[in-house]
Parts: sequence; C-alpha cells; structure tokens
Amino acid sequence: MLIIGLKISRFIIMNNPQQLTFPWSKPSRASFNHFFMEDINSGVKDALLELDDLFLYGIHETGKSFLLQSICNYYASNKKSALYIPIKEVKVYGTNFLDSLENLDLICIDDIDLIAGDNEWEIAIFNLINSCLISECRLIFASNLNPSTINFNLIDLISRIKKVDHIEIFPVSSNKIPEAIKFVADLRSINLGDKEIKYLTTHSKRNMSDLVNIINKLDNLSLQLKRKITIPLIKQLI
Repeated sequence: MLIIGLKISRFIIMNNPQQLTFPWSKPSRASFNHFFMEDINSGVKDALLELDDLFLYGIHETGKSFLLQSICNYYASNKKSALYIPIKEVKVYGTNFLDSLENLDLICIDDIDLIAGDNEWEIAIFNLINSCLISECRLIFASNLNPSTINFNLIDLISRIKKVDHIEIFPVSSNKIPEAIKFVADLRSINLGDKEIKYLTTHSKRNMSDLVNIINKLDNLSLQLKRKITIPLIKQLI
C-alpha cells in the first residue's frame, strides 16, 4: 500500500501491476484493532469493510484519517492495491497524479472539502469518480463536514457526492474516555493505574488525539527518567 504524505521523501512502489510511484510518501501501521470503537460508532467499521463507495464525516480529531489508513492497510493485507490521499498535503502538487488511478482497488481521499471552490481540483475529482465507476475502483472520502454542507462549485460533482453513502463518526463519549485511555495504554504495554487515568481525564483535553499524544509522551518520559508513570510525573508533563 502507498500512503501519500510529505514527511518522508522517498519512492514507494505500490502492490499494483502498474507499479505506480510517487516522490512523497509516509508509511502507516494504522489498524482497526488499534482504534477505540465504542458502540455509537460500531457501524463505521462495518461500512468501511463493505464494498460500496463511502463518505465518512465527523468533527475534527475523531479518527477519520486513522480509519482511512486502516482500511488501506486492510486492503494491502489482502493483496489489493490501495492509495491514501490527504488533500491538505498534496494539493500543492496539482492534479496530474490523479490520472489513471482508477486501476487501483481502493482510493481514500481525506479532507475532500478542501478542494471546494478550486475548479481544477473539482473537475479532476469529478473525472476520477467517473473513471472509478467504470473500472469499479472503490472510493472513500472523508471530511470534517457533512457532504451536504460542502460548497462545491461544480454541480455535477455535488450530484456525484450526494449519491455516495455517508456515515458520521462521533467523538468518544465523555463517560468512555477512561476506558479509551486504558485501551490505548494497554496497546502500548503502558502501565497506567486507575488514579492516573482519572487524573488524565480530569486535567487534560478530552479528545483522543491529545490524550494519545500525552500517553506517548508519558511513556517516553518514564523510560527516560526510569520512573513509573504516577500523578507527579503526569503533572510534570501537562
């Protein structure tokens, strides 16, 4: 699988007969098994694992990018070609690289709302959708916005997007934050006691992205200082 990004400048060859290459990429180990999925979002994974095109939306930092990369890795593990495209990072490169991508099995386009008002990109995505309809390449879009609220200029693109099934992903519920913290800590084999989890829940931002970052920093700090993670150590960090 190839994940487009900017942090690592190197060529990666896709597991695709055409051996497409790009001068920007970043590997990802994202997996559904590493995503805390509470009941309210249980339908999201099911929708991603189906074969239909999909539009995933939800407020900032609900894990949309992670899930797109997870489904790409899932396809790759099943010997299928998949491409993750974060519009925020690749828009500067223009639209030419979109040509002939319809021969892939899956294309995931993140932050699709960022092309709204850019006629070149809107036309290119519209053409890509049409090509994928013919080749049966699956498309998954993601955005912070409900697709019905994105102000595309191209009427035909609006029409195409409206025909795609959409599903909302919700942030972790407040009462599930402690369980989510323990889930993340256990994945990393980090020993966090109930008191420490409660302190993190009370004294830090209550979105999973920030909490995961704090947990990772705590782990690194505890290793560096050779100390177990305690409330005093957490206070030292946050």
